[in-house]
Amino acid sequence: MPPAALVAAVVDVVLVVLFVGIGRSSHGEQLSPGGFGTTLWPFLVGLAAGWGAGVVWRRPMSPGRGLVVWVVTVVVGVLLRLVSGQGAPFAFVVVAAIVLGAFLVGWRALLVALDRRSTRPSFRRR
Repeated sequence: MPPAALVAAVVDVVLVVLFVGIGRSSHGEQLSPGGFGTTLWPFLVGLAAGWGAGVVWRRPMSPGRGLVVWVVTVVVGVLLRLVSGQGAPFAFVVVAAIVLGAFLVGWRALLVALDRRSTRPSFRRR
């Protein structure tokens, strides 16, 4: 895996872990390893599927690749929650989609915007 892809994968995993941590703590649920892992694993599997489906390692910082990762992560994560008996109320799906979209696409879009800004020529008058 190229270094940029490794960095992007680590960032994505950290953000999915953060999503689960924020969600569990906002509902007053314990952050015990068992409960946390039960909530986390469907989205980590979804994240891995998103990386595979989107061939992300070729352009890991691309917001377009992030879009694929986001959609697949949410769809697979929710489906796995359903088949594993964890449930996925509509409000949960909406919040998961919004937060994971902001996380998985957002950091890539921000990176691209900062990169464009730093390489834009200056038009200051002398």
